[in-house]
Amino acid sequence: MNLIKLGIVLFALLVMPAFAAETGSVIRADGIKVEPFRDAKTIAMLSVGDKVEIVKKNGGWLQIKSPKGKGWVHMLNVRKGDMRKDSGDIGGLLGMASGRAGTGKIVATTGIRGLDEVELQSAKYNETELNLVESYTINRAEAQVFATQGKLVARKFDYLPSPDVSPE
Repeated sequence: MNLIKLGIVLFALLVMPAFAAETGSVIRADGIKVEPFRDAKTIAMLSVGDKVEIVKKNGGWLQIKSPKGKGWVHMLNVRKGDMRKDSGDIGGLLGMASGRAGTGKIVATTGIRGLDEVELQSAKYNETELNLVESYTINRAEAQVFATQGKLVARKFDYLPSPDVSPE
């Protein structure tokens, strides 16, 4: 009987780290938001180097807990794991040279989508959803009516001049 209890306790101790929340460090000062929106109310400010506990991910936002409060921050402002104080510029340069500068996770590079490798690989073609999105398109006349109803007026402006780029 004691052997079974010991086995259960050891199993629980081994499994607990898998359920532990991930930690991170703030790499850019940011406000803790009530909701994962840019215009949501800010409840506290985080400073560079502050430690946070990452509770959940939602798109480009991380729900975090810190001594300063619980809420949402932009995922670009938090590095998962501890900040390495000893790496500095030389460490980053060596990481680039060795090819080990990244996190090893493949993510979408065309914006903050919050998709990881598994989500990208499991994406499937959905004709129904594609047709739904295409049903939202309108023609020029419908757009003009919409703009008029919204009291929008067209304004002409010149294009920006081309920058003078000299070939190297």
